[in-house]
Amino acid sequence: MNLEIKAVHFDLPQDYRELIEKKIHKIEFAQDMIVDLLFTVTKEKDYAIEAQLNFRWGTSHHLKVNDFNLRDGIEKLIDKIDAKVSKEKEKIKQH
Repeated sequence: MNLEIKAVHFDLPQDYRELIEKKIHKIEFAQDMIVDLLFTVTKEKDYAIEAQLNFRWGTSHHLKVNDFNLRDGIEKLIDKIDAKVSKEKEKIKQH
């Protein structure tokens, strides 16, 4: 799985990068299914945290969370990613 973290309009502190990398272990069960996981964190009035998931069978999903607290936003997005990956895994098992 290729992980890319990008910040827009500010420099993302290293501890937040490490937090994202640490939280990604929650979806470690799906590493063989995910080709790319692209994080984009944009700072405006609040933080817009987005993730682009590219699965090996060609499916792509875009997830987004807005939050004033960056740490909470990352937590929420990781939970969304976990739910999406689990749902996608179930779809593949059915076929």
